[in-house]
Amino acid sequence: MSFFDKMKQGASEAAKKAQQTVETTKLRVQISSKEKEQEKSCKLIGEAVYQAYEAGNWKQAEKEIVAYCEHIRLLRQDIQSIDLKIKQAKHVKECRCGKMVASNVKFCPACGFAFPDVPQEEAAAAEVFLLCQVCRTPNEADTKFCSHCGIVM
Repeated sequence: MSFFDKMKQGASEAAKKAQQTVETTKLRVQISSKEKEQEKSCKLIGEAVYQAYEAGNWKQAEKEIVAYCEHIRLLRQDIQSIDLKIKQAKHVKECRCGKMVASNVKFCPACGFAFPDVPQEEAAAAEVFLLCQVCRTPNEADTKFCSHCGIVM
């Protein structure tokens, strides 16, 4: 690989990382907004409970409280969905032990959990690889040595 090819590849990787940062920042702003909305709903639940207490009629607040709780449940689902998008943008996944690992990892390095196989088309579409010039093994973009034959990339 020539010097200019390496520079071109480095610039391309930097641009991808910048785009990834922009995407994750936008998604985190969405999560923050949803969390604020969730806090507001919790406060409204508290106010509804107190008003029912003052009125001595708990049934009066039940429908209102259930509606707020359902809204909170939907917000939490949205937050989980956005969090999944962040992980996909970063090309990571979370193990059941809580460790964040690369999305192409088959076993968790912390607990040994075996991840279910991901169809090859999905894995290839989601990741950028650097092919080894000797053995043609795909490696992560920031790899310095081939994971299969050990040659300098």
